[in-house]
Amino acid sequence: MGALVEGEWKTARDQEDGEGKFVRPSTTFRDWVTAEGGRFPAEAGRYHLYVSLACPWAHRTLIMRQLKGLAEAIGVSVVHPEMAEEGWEFKPFPGSTADQANGVDYLRQIYLKAEPQFTGRVTVPILWDKQTQTIVNNESREIIRMLDRAFGQIAQSDCDLCPADLQPQIDAAIDVIYQPINNGVYRAGFATQQSAYDEAVTELFEALDHWEAVLGRQRYLCGDRLTEADICLFTTLFRFDAVYYVHFKCNLRRIVDYPNLWNYLKDLYQTDDIRRTCNLEQIKTHYYRSHPNVNPTRIVPKGPVIDFDAAHNRDRV
Repeated sequence: MGALVEGEWKTARDQEDGEGKFVRPSTTFRDWVTAEGGRFPAEAGRYHLYVSLACPWAHRTLIMRQLKGLAEAIGVSVVHPEMAEEGWEFKPFPGSTADQANGVDYLRQIYLKAEPQFTGRVTVPILWDKQTQTIVNNESREIIRMLDRAFGQIAQSDCDLCPADLQPQIDAAIDVIYQPINNGVYRAGFATQQSAYDEAVTELFEALDHWEAVLGRQRYLCGDRLTEADICLFTTLFRFDAVYYVHFKCNLRRIVDYPNLWNYLKDLYQTDDIRRTCNLEQIKTHYYRSHPNVNPTRIVPKGPVIDFDAAHNRDRV
């Protein structure tokens, strides 16, 4: 996986700790758009999202943008799903776009526009400020909170996915699912030693078992209403059976083998604003073609057949 080092693109960079464990570097741009003003005030037409339809972290921001009715206020550019030696690239593929804000060919050029001597991974999502010509933030969890709260006067929907009374519970749930589940599938898939893989897979399925039990008692992660925590879990669950189960060797059980998680996943998917952000072709193309160390043939499988539109039973909870 490539990265920038003092403004120069390098095609190989270590992402493990010497014990075979995958280590995800921290995100680096952490400014905030606010409703109150300041350097980055919430304004329609000012901000632009850079995403991959394949990336679960970027997918979170697309879902929030749709649920909040911000599609007209915040533009989007979608990279090609395959991340090769040059990193994320803008070129034709069904569902991908050209860079509609800056007209560049490679996503790394956006990082260099913001910081010419940037060192670090070139990741999605990116929230870009067209006025100051810089990256506001590239941390998905913070971007969805901004979209949820800062754009209230602009959003066409008044849904609130982080009400003040539930915020501590929502933040705790996002914290708890991150390492064993959201990041856990990567810790398993990119492990280079058996012990690292075993640890990651064990923690992953212990966490899935826990939430299977929780969702037997309540409809959503934090009770009886959809929140940011559900969005954060959904994007991992949606990819699980098609990609993580095989490609990342997370194969103790599929999500369809969990009655509550599977029906919960269908329930969320069948929300129109969530469904329209989902693209399995891009997802499978990215994972199976972008990790030659995991899938040397880079063959993209035809299956599995997953009926996300099948009836769910979540009304009973």
